Amino acid sequence: MSDLFDTEGQSSEPAPNRPLADRLRPQALSDVIGQQQVLGSEAPLGVMLASGSLSSLIFWGPPGVGKTTIARLLAKETDLHFEQISAIFTGVPDLKKVFEAAKLRRRNGRGTLLFVDEIHRFNKAQQDGFLPHMEDGTILLVGATTENPSFELNAAVLSRAQVLVLERLDLADLERLTQRAEKELGKALPLTPAARDALQEMADGDGRALLNLIEQIAAWSVDAPLDPDALAKRLMRRAAKYDKSGDEHYNLISALHKSVRGSDPDAALYWLARMLTGGEDPRYLARRITRMAVEDIGLADPQAQSICLHAWEVYERLGSPEGELALAQAVVYLALAPKSNGAYVGYKAAMRLAKQSGSEPPPKHILNAPTGLMKDQGYGAGYAYDHDAEDGFSGQNYFPETMKRPVLYQPVERGFERELKKRLDYFSKLRSQRKGP
Repeated sequence: MSDLFDTEGQSSEPAPNRPLADRLRPQALSDVIGQQQVLGSEAPLGVMLASGSLSSLIFWGPPGVGKTTIARLLAKETDLHFEQISAIFTGVPDLKKVFEAAKLRRRNGRGTLLFVDEIHRFNKAQQDGFLPHMEDGTILLVGATTENPSFELNAAVLSRAQVLVLERLDLADLERLTQRAEKELGKALPLTPAARDALQEMADGDGRALLNLIEQIAAWSVDAPLDPDALAKRLMRRAAKYDKSGDEHYNLISALHKSVRGSDPDAALYWLARMLTGGEDPRYLARRITRMAVEDIGLADPQAQSICLHAWEVYERLGSPEGELALAQAVVYLALAPKSNGAYVGYKAAMRLAKQSGSEPPPKHILNAPTGLMKDQGYGAGYAYDHDAEDGFSGQNYFPETMKRPVLYQPVERGFERELKKRLDYFSKLRSQRKGP
C-alpha cells in the first residue's frame, strides 16, 4: 500500500496539474506533520540521525501517516540510494536484481536504503532472503506494514530491525495539513468552522485521504461557505478503518470486553457501535458478549448469562438492524452487573491441578461396586449417603486420597456470590467439625 505523498521523485508535470498530495510532499524530515514520537530529537529516529548510525527499521502504522515519505527522507538525510519495491508486485527474480544492484552500488561506495512496502505480504522464504544482505551491509532495510509485525514478520527479520509505530494523525495534525493545503492552493476552503472540523473527522487520521478530499472541495464553485450537512451531501464519509480479521478486530473487541469489565456502559456501547458500523458480524458479538457474562460476571449475577442468550436469540429472530438493539441492552446489563471471576479462576486452577495430578483415581468409597470383585476391592466401602446425614451433609472427602484438599473456588463479596460465599463457609465449617479431610 502506498503512503502519504508517495511519488518516485518530483514529477515533471506543471505544479497545477500534479495531485495536491504530491505537491505537498515534505522535502525534509522537519516538514513531516506528526510522528514526533519517532522523529523528535529524543525519539528513536532523531537519536539515530544525530549519532549518524541508522539501523534497519520496520514502520508499523495505518495508511496515510507518512511511512513512505519518512523512508524517502531518511535516505536523503543519510545520502543513501533510495530503492522502493512493493511486496505485492515483487517476486524472487526481482529481489535478486535489487540485491545485485545494491551490491554493485556498495562496491562503488554508496549504500542502499531498500524500502519494502507491505513487507508482511512476503512469505517466510522471501523474508529470509533479506537476512544475509542486511547482515553484510548491502542494504539498510526499511519495511512498511499496516499489520502487526509480531504476527506477520519472521522473528529473524524482527531481531535485525527496530519496529517503530507510526500513529494516525490527530485533529491538530490534520488542521496543520489543511492550512498547508490552503496555502498551496492560494485560497481558503469554502467551509464553515464546523464543516472544517467535519472534513477532518472524515479523513479518520489519514493525511492522504484529507488532501484528496480538500482537492475535491477546492474545485467546487459555491456561493457561501458550506455547513456540515451540505458538506456531507457532497462528500461520502470515509469508512472507518476496520479489518474483521486483523488487528482492529482484536483491538476493538478487547476494548469492548474491558469496558464491560470496568463497569462503563457508555464506553461499552461506543465500542459495540464501532464494531457494528465497521461491519462486524453481530453473531460474533453475541458469542463474545455471552463469554463476557461467563468470565467476568459469573455467579455474582447468574441471570447475566440468560440475558445474553436471550439477546442472541432475539437477534436471530429479528435480524439486523432491529436485533442489534438486544445486543446493546445485553452489553449495558453486563457493564452494570456485579463482577466476579471466581468461577473462572477456579476452573483454570482446576485445569492446572488436573494436568499436574495425572491419573490419580477417586477415593474408593465414592466408587460404585456393581460386581463382587469390585466390592472385594473396597469399592463403595464406607460411603456416607449425604441425605441420611445431619443437615444433608456428610463432610466426606471426594478428592484423590493422596491429594491434599485444595481451594479452587473463592467467591467474592459482590452480588449473588455473597450468598454463595456464606454457603461455602457454612459447609467448610461443618466439614471441619465432622473431621472431613
